[in-house]
Amino acid sequence: MQSSQPTPHDKMMFQLNLRQRGISDQAVLKAMGDVPRELFVTSLDRGYAYRDTPLGIACGQTISQPFVVAYMTEQLDLEPGHRVLEIGTGSGYQAAILSKLSREVVTLERFRTLADRARLVLKELQCTNVDVVLGDGFDLPETLGTFDRIMVTAAMEEIPEALLGRLEPNGILIAPVGPMNDRQLLIRVVRTADGFDRQELVAVRFVPALQGIAREL
Repeated sequence: MQSSQPTPHDKMMFQLNLRQRGISDQAVLKAMGDVPRELFVTSLDRGYAYRDTPLGIACGQTISQPFVVAYMTEQLDLEPGHRVLEIGTGSGYQAAILSKLSREVVTLERFRTLADRARLVLKELQCTNVDVVLGDGFDLPETLGTFDRIMVTAAMEEIPEALLGRLEPNGILIAPVGPMNDRQLLIRVVRTADGFDRQELVAVRFVPALQGIAREL
């Protein structure tokens, strides 16, 4: 029977798996080791928290598998002074990882239940540089300003021009792009002096990014 809590062996294998799958950025690996993933999953799934698999959370959403979290974070090429935008807070786990590697994280969530829960867990972990905002990732308030890095953690059929416009010069955006109910491609976009350079990375599968703030939940 699976234990209701992760073990030291689970955490050791978690780190080993990330390294074996090609994650080499030491700061990313440290952040993945420092953030207790079990706090971001349901109580029934805590024993599975360090397996390399996505898990269900409230509102029909998921917490991404650890490798995908680490890979997307590594591809952002974060620096300590960066200001980061995340579209799709979910459990708050990805925001917690980003908080260890950047100056400020603004994370948007369309489900109030998820935003409130993430806010509580992030406060418990003293992630004081994270601002959880109930909002629409397709309609960002002008007051949010611009960002050095943007991560989208839900699938978009295409990346909105308005979102690309929030990137600072030399900024990087990572997003899963493709059909909502099929596999998508992880796209890395760099803002250059001449426009935007796009690079296709790996195939992924994310829940869809939806417009508007959810009326319920």
